[in-house]
Amino acid sequence: MNLILVTIFVFLLNLPFGYWRANVKKYSFQWVLAVHIPVPFVIAARIFSNIGFELYTYPILIGAFFLGQFLGKYLYDKRKNLGHSPLTSCLVMDLVRNN
Repeated sequence: MNLILVTIFVFLLNLPFGYWRANVKKYSFQWVLAVHIPVPFVIAARIFSNIGFELYTYPILIGAFFLGQFLGKYLYDKRKNLGHSPLTSCLVMDLVRNN
């Protein structure tokens, strides 16, 4: 049960960071931050949920990490193509502002 909750947490945590990553230049400092800032939170979630660092948890959590990043980027691209403007790098503010 803990692994499922941590996986959901990792996925949801990475959505806004993927959204941010989509709005900045690739391999810029902000892009690197958008990819790496969630990592300490994932490590903390692993420790505090007592799932530890077992080998079988890596593919699940890495998949959730990248799925959250890519879905966040997809949300940004989708909103951009639908003409929502102005778009910022903050998913939460864009959702609040346009709804």
